[in-house]
Amino acid sequence: MTTFPTDRRTKRGYDTDEVDAFLALARKAYDGESVGGSAEDGALDAAAIRRTAFGLRRGGYRTGAVDAALERLEDVFAEREREQERARLGDEEWFARARGTAQVILNRLNRDTGHRFARANPLSYGYSRKDVDRFAARLTRYFRDGKPMSVDEVRTVVFRAQRGGYQEAQVDMLLDAVVDVMLAVR
Repeated sequence: MTTFPTDRRTKRGYDTDEVDAFLALARKAYDGESVGGSAEDGALDAAAIRRTAFGLRRGGYRTGAVDAALERLEDVFAEREREQERARLGDEEWFARARGTAQVILNRLNRDTGHRFARANPLSYGYSRKDVDRFAARLTRYFRDGKPMSVDEVRTVVFRAQRGGYQEAQVDMLLDAVVDVMLAVR
């Protein structure tokens, strides 16, 4: 029995052995056998789940099905981590920290259009500044004005490539922080 639907032998999907091994690790972590850290050192948390990547092979698991399951798994781990941390800190301190992180994000988003992040080398590709700035405006409205936005919108946003665009690592780190805040205040 397979965990997820598989692609045809001519189409590439996630390596089934890698996915199955990761799910076994996730099960152990969920059952309390190892919590915190990263998948590489035998532990697992919501952030490590978000950073998980699998190799591709012909006839592997369908990527969309696995990605959706990983998002649900991240939500479950984030919920448990949030409740543990909230119990440890107390509500007031917990929300103060979430507000502080949100303010750091807003400070970055409030930078001038076209200058929110460092740029990639002019001969290299980065994320389209226009695409990122457009999404940054939406994020600003979410944080400042309470405009609706889902965690999935942040997780699945796609930016076009552009020579000399924004450095992908910086943008990705900000998006990860946004997801953390959104999950923290759910």
